[in-house]
Amino acid sequence: MRLPHPGPPTSPGHILAVLRAEGPLTRQELQDRIGLSRPTMVERLDVLQRLQLIRRTGLQASSGGRPAQMLAANDVGRTALVADIGQRHATIAVTDLRSSVFAQVHRPLPAGHRPEETLSYLLETGRELLARTGRADSLCAFGLSVPGQIDHEQGTTIAPPTMPGWTGPRLRARFTGALPVPVFLENDANALAFGAFCDLGRPDAALVGVKVGTGIGAGLVISGRTHRGETASAGEIGHIRIEGNEQRCDCGRRGCVSAIASGQAVIRQLRPTGVRTADDVVRRVRAGNLEAIRVTAAAGRLVGTVLATVVTIVNPRYLRVGGAIGVLPPFLDSLRDAVLANAHASAIDGVSVDACLLGVNTTLAGLAGLVADEMLAPAAVDALVRT
Repeated sequence: MRLPHPGPPTSPGHILAVLRAEGPLTRQELQDRIGLSRPTMVERLDVLQRLQLIRRTGLQASSGGRPAQMLAANDVGRTALVADIGQRHATIAVTDLRSSVFAQVHRPLPAGHRPEETLSYLLETGRELLARTGRADSLCAFGLSVPGQIDHEQGTTIAPPTMPGWTGPRLRARFTGALPVPVFLENDANALAFGAFCDLGRPDAALVGVKVGTGIGAGLVISGRTHRGETASAGEIGHIRIEGNEQRCDCGRRGCVSAIASGQAVIRQLRPTGVRTADDVVRRVRAGNLEAIRVTAAAGRLVGTVLATVVTIVNPRYLRVGGAIGVLPPFLDSLRDAVLANAHASAIDGVSVDACLLGVNTTLAGLAGLVADEMLAPAAVDALVRT
């Protein structure tokens, strides 16, 4: 979505941005920060209140006089419908713009599932969840994450080879025609990274998020924004080639990290022992099966070795790992050890390497956060005020 040009730094949209970044604040504190006259500030706040974009959060502690009312951006009054599609699953949820989840449904999908059936299911289930939670009237946007490289202009994705039929269909258009709100698409690893960033309280620091499920992907959050790269392929670490390895990857090349260390690769290596799914891997690791622990630890070590280069280049404060395989202790511990052993010493000074604390909801939280940034951006708010 291309936003209109923002208004001046004293516009309603910019006042809301200050509240999002620094609130809750009193009217006087807002006035001091922005430099508006009292009558103009009152007028701006009245407009934002009529649009239900700000809320009262209580009274400031009194220092002797009448306590002042505290104001904050209203990130709880509006609703987002968010959905995450993977190679083997689809999850849809109703959230507010603070990423609180009111209802969600997770559904396993067969290998090779097709857009027509999956998208129809998400639309029907999303409408049911909105009705059940009573939040249909406050719906402001729909956010969808899918694997692969996103074309944000066309609303399509270049999906992994394991998702035949998903490359090309206009995913945004499927929902734009059925829902009276803007529709946003994001790569699933980018959404996971942004969800981890939001869960940390949107720190003033760079973050790398890694998703290890059926495949492997990474997302970067720099200066509070998702870094997609020039062709929206930033973070595709799963297709970095490992010299000397000839295992064929689904992309057609040999020796890709994903072919050796993804969930799909772990399943393949454990198949002779009866493993068929990622859930089988998780159960065996948790039960203490030595072979499953060995294979997942080796996969984590390889991914960590690749991430050591990423950490050296990006120099993040946080490295967060998600996905069914990525959060398993043998995988995560080996990944952390490899990063710390191989990245440049100055790049790992103070770096935090850990699992995504929100678990499977991290991607949903990221989508809600991305929707919030789009819908509450100064330019979007000022456009809403004008109309």
